[in-house]
Amino acid sequence: MLLTATSLSKSHGLRELFRGVCVSIAEGERIGMIGPNGAGKSTLLRMLAGREDPDDGVIRTPRGTVAVYVPQRDEFEAGATPLSACTAAALTCGETHGDHHEAEVLAQVILGKIGFDDARMAAPADTLSGGWKKRLSVACALASAGGTPDILFLDEPTNHLDVEGLQWMEEFLLRGSHDLRARASIFVTHDRVFLENCATRIIELSRAYPEGTLSVDGNYSEFRRRKGEFLEMQAKAEQSLANTVREDDRWLGRRAKARRTKSQARIDDSADRRAELADLAERNSVAAGASAGIDFTASGRKTRKLISAEGISKSLGGRLLFRNLDLEVVPGECIGLMGPNGAGKTTLLRILTGELAPDSGAVRIADPAPRIVTMSQTRAEFPKGALLKDAISPLGDKVRFRESEMHVKSWSRRFLFRDEQLLQSVSMLSGGELARAHVARMMLETADVLVLDEPTNDLDIPTLEVLEDAIDTFPGGTLLVTHDRAMLESLAARIVVLGSPDGIPRVVASLGQALRALGEFEQASLRANAPAPAPKAQPATASAPASAPKRKLSYNEQREYDGIEASIAAAEKKAADLEAKLNDPKLISDHQAYAKACDAAGAAQTEIQRLYARWEELESKRG
Repeated sequence: MLLTATSLSKSHGLRELFRGVCVSIAEGERIGMIGPNGAGKSTLLRMLAGREDPDDGVIRTPRGTVAVYVPQRDEFEAGATPLSACTAAALTCGETHGDHHEAEVLAQVILGKIGFDDARMAAPADTLSGGWKKRLSVACALASAGGTPDILFLDEPTNHLDVEGLQWMEEFLLRGSHDLRARASIFVTHDRVFLENCATRIIELSRAYPEGTLSVDGNYSEFRRRKGEFLEMQAKAEQSLANTVREDDRWLGRRAKARRTKSQARIDDSADRRAELADLAERNSVAAGASAGIDFTASGRKTRKLISAEGISKSLGGRLLFRNLDLEVVPGECIGLMGPNGAGKTTLLRILTGELAPDSGAVRIADPAPRIVTMSQTRAEFPKGALLKDAISPLGDKVRFRESEMHVKSWSRRFLFRDEQLLQSVSMLSGGELARAHVARMMLETADVLVLDEPTNDLDIPTLEVLEDAIDTFPGGTLLVTHDRAMLESLAARIVVLGSPDGIPRVVASLGQALRALGEFEQASLRANAPAPAPKAQPATASAPASAPKRKLSYNEQREYDGIEASIAAAEKKAADLEAKLNDPKLISDHQAYAKACDAAGAAQTEIQRLYARWEELESKRG
């Protein structure tokens, strides 16, 4: 056994996260850890990795066990390159004896084995995509252990990864990379396909279970089956015990004379059964209320076509995103959008909803215009300093949902908020809580079209499954951008795949076809970027220079136009970094710092919108 933890407990302030938790990790295991938002999964993972101390309990590992930890957020020193970051990590490894040259050699070997070429090793780390940043974080962790740790701890390794990054992470956990692999791994994730493909055992951390966890050998499908059986038996146990307690009550309710000859032992047993029943009832209540109640309201309009796009194309700063796309959004259908990060998925959403004009082609909106309800990636639309009760109930203490009126407390409980949270600022919410608050607000709006841009970020698995059911039964049209493969496979009738080198999107009917298309795009891109053979020398010929098209931009405007693509890319990167920072538990615990971070994230999104508007203005003036 590589690790044994017993009776672990942890509280934050007056709130107890978990108590009496026991975990073991054996060689060869790949353990997926899941659980509701706020259950303490990341805290428990850091505890097992030796990054945080438990309030109570013991963690034991054999002498000489080497464990490495990869946090949710990929952070590197300012100005670092992959090689310098990995070298710094390798310097902490005993095998390099503190020698910089040995550490650099080890770093080069490890980076090379997980796919970094010389150019990417020397590039600034902050210019890497999300997938390559995650690879670099893994490389640094491996380098600190000489390449072969005993236990690899990964906190949300799939967050914000595109499909290519997800597939690499799965392959690495399953088979390693060359000789780089851990003897065991444990990871926190809400990605159900990742769990299905990678996990040999799944542990759920939840108050719904007697010891605070349920551990099942097997993948996610096996876990769901066994979990259902366990909760069914636990519910039956409560019913049976409740019948026994009722008998106890009748016996205890008889006159004292009739009880005189009865043993004190039965009275004591009755008290024990009553306490056990209260414990069972609490656990079953937690299990029954483990997910938010999500249900979107449609207008009921009968329009056949809500949005129709014909031959639309879009470039950004001279870079073609997509061209010649035909697409119709109709009631009752969910359309998924897939593609690498930066392929133009959010841009396409903005064009379809009328926020942005296409370069060519036309977008026609039904008359009267459909009501569009949007959930963005950033979750930053609530007013600065807004209280939770005002964010989810903007018209007062009463909420009207589907012709029924209820108090905001009842509404908030549907989304798993505690009553005392209603008077807290939204800036104090965790990522998962902020996502639930946005869904609560969206449900109050009558919609013809749902626009969901990465709605699964920060949501736990039970809430994801309820969200799927709500989208599936929504009678309007849905546009869905997500890297959650399980959600796309379950919901999307069609998937628009972006990222082709020639800019022509592919519209397919299944997730399997979409993944094959992405693979083909990647191979085509590699062929297109391969160095061409040197051309044969040609005799010099005189030719008249082509006349440059006339432009209407001033010198300063032309300079601004030439640099606006880089400005937008930098602004989007800054916004993504700030969004990732909002999930840092240390930041969340500092309410003032968290509020400032939320303000910064909102300002970053405003700047992106300003840059897009300016780019449109310059494009129009340029003609």
